Amino acid sequence: MSRKNRADQRKVAPDPVYNSVLVSKFINGVMLAGKRAVAEQIFYDALDEIKEKAQKDPIELFNSAVDNVKPALEVRSRRVGGATYQVPVEVRQARQQALAIRWLVGAARDRGERSMKAKLAAELLDAANNQGNAIKKKQDTHRMAEANKAFAHYRW
Repeated sequence: MSRKNRADQRKVAPDPVYNSVLVSKFINGVMLAGKRAVAEQIFYDALDEIKEKAQKDPIELFNSAVDNVKPALEVRSRRVGGATYQVPVEVRQARQQALAIRWLVGAARDRGERSMKAKLAAELLDAANNQGNAIKKKQDTHRMAEANKAFAHYRW
């Protein structure tokens, strides 16, 4: 991380199918070893599977899943006089989105279904219904911030 200047924020082009920047960022999160076409296929197949299972608009369900996983608070380490405190801080909007994407993809990868598209579809459905491992991760983060509320005055 540069100490002098803030890093420039890169613009992400919207995806060709849904014309959504969030979908494009999510596909980037799914992508491994630069294989974008494979990641796109996995994501779009997962949305098709959601459409079959839920009988709802898959992009709406996807957006609600990401919104449900976004954390409002997190803890950051802060050294004060030789002791390290876990200080609760509010999460910036861009970081909320990045964490939600990371947690959804990670939770999907850890699931037991056979293919990645099935794993991703199941995790997105669970997240939209406020269930699943990604939601659990968010709740754990909030619980940790709540438990360390006493150190909020160390915020910077």
